[in-house]
Amino acid sequence: MSRAKEFRHPLIERYASREMAYLFSDEKKFTTWRALWVALAEAERELGLPISQEQIDELKKNQNNLNLEVAKEEEARLRHDVMAHIRAYARQCPKAGGIIHLGATSAFVGDNTDVMVMREALKLLAVKLANLVHKLSKFAEERRALPTLGFTHLQPAQPTTIGKRACLWIQEFLMDLKEVEYRIDSLRFRGVKGTTGTQDSFLKLFDGDHEKVRRLDQLVTEKMGFSNRFMITGQTYTRKQDAQVLSALAGIGESAHKFGSDIRLLQFMKEVEEPFEKSQVGSSAMPYKRNPMRSERVCALARYLISLESNLEYTAATQWMERTLDDSANRRIVIPEAFLAADAILEICLNVASNLVVNEAMVRANLMRELPFMAMEGVLMAAVKAGGNRQELHEKIREYSLRAGREVKSGKPNPLLQWICEDPAFGLSKERLEELMHPERFVGRAPQQVEEFIAEEVKPALEPYSDKLHLEGEVRV
Repeated sequence: MSRAKEFRHPLIERYASREMAYLFSDEKKFTTWRALWVALAEAERELGLPISQEQIDELKKNQNNLNLEVAKEEEARLRHDVMAHIRAYARQCPKAGGIIHLGATSAFVGDNTDVMVMREALKLLAVKLANLVHKLSKFAEERRALPTLGFTHLQPAQPTTIGKRACLWIQEFLMDLKEVEYRIDSLRFRGVKGTTGTQDSFLKLFDGDHEKVRRLDQLVTEKMGFSNRFMITGQTYTRKQDAQVLSALAGIGESAHKFGSDIRLLQFMKEVEEPFEKSQVGSSAMPYKRNPMRSERVCALARYLISLESNLEYTAATQWMERTLDDSANRRIVIPEAFLAADAILEICLNVASNLVVNEAMVRANLMRELPFMAMEGVLMAAVKAGGNRQELHEKIREYSLRAGREVKSGKPNPLLQWICEDPAFGLSKERLEELMHPERFVGRAPQQVEEFIAEEVKPALEPYSDKLHLEGEVRV
């Protein structure tokens, strides 16, 4: 069948990176299964089972020589994917075929592979998060003192700086990085546990030697690069681990949605814009448009990613006794899609953060339109110091402010300062009013907060990634 007649997953075709897509590929999955079978056979041989080095060598020789068509034929007949791949591997390894998967259950390869792939995927996300934090911190440093209108409730509020606002984004992504790192460090291997987690099959293989079975579990865990393993499992490791991983990924979605939403709002205000390529089309109907398509895509994918978190929470909650199979089909879809979505989101965020455009004239114009209202407390104090009556001047400012507000809402320039300058009761010259109106007087410690935050929190967090901070982020379509 032509590919044009089949569904092609957008996360693969349009959004996620090739590196992340590979981690959830058949090749990665089934070569990892075979690596686990090799490790199991090696450990069993080291602990005294009658497995020869010749058999081990045969398994290793064919570890990456996948015969997927054979496995596909076997699965159609057996309706069991693990048994299908055992038989496909055994065809290539006639001497070792009889000892493949010895004592193990399907979860040995399925669960352990899932944990291994998730760990690699989390490491990939950690590097991308570090790069995103790095890009945004450079942006914040460069504009740490550039005043801009602050907003609460999406209404004009006390001014802040462009750099300080960027630190709000950075702080959340930094929290995500710490959470992902924690999940990498705490991720536990399922290990070698047998059919219901009791290790009974292995205990029989080793003639009741509990120490050898315990050592087998430990050896295979170490051979696959893990220091942590579950001491207790049913047939599968607890699905609570999956839910915890998804919580970390959903956190990335939360932070990215905030970032993307802010960029969309700022682009509407013409203050900060995402990159727009020379030949990019904003609208099929309106050629003049410059839509924030990257940030909109971030928000779209983030919304989807966040929605997946509850799925695996339900999966963890509904496992019966030692296991049920209703998790299997679900996890095949949800776990890859969650990682692919998180990866795609970070790719786009990196692209946006690498090329943000700040329209400083527009930033100042928007600020100065509202600043007269915010400057009134300082104006009142200066006028009182010049000999004015505080109560009378307060009433005048109240009346002028209300009138000026109506002028602004009708589309006219803000006349508040002009009226105050012309009113002799205030005794303030135009020059004195302009001095009181310098935007830098209203941003508090924002520039210093940026410097301190980057020095004390951002730079130490990025130190482990110092040789990997070169990513730009790709937007494929």
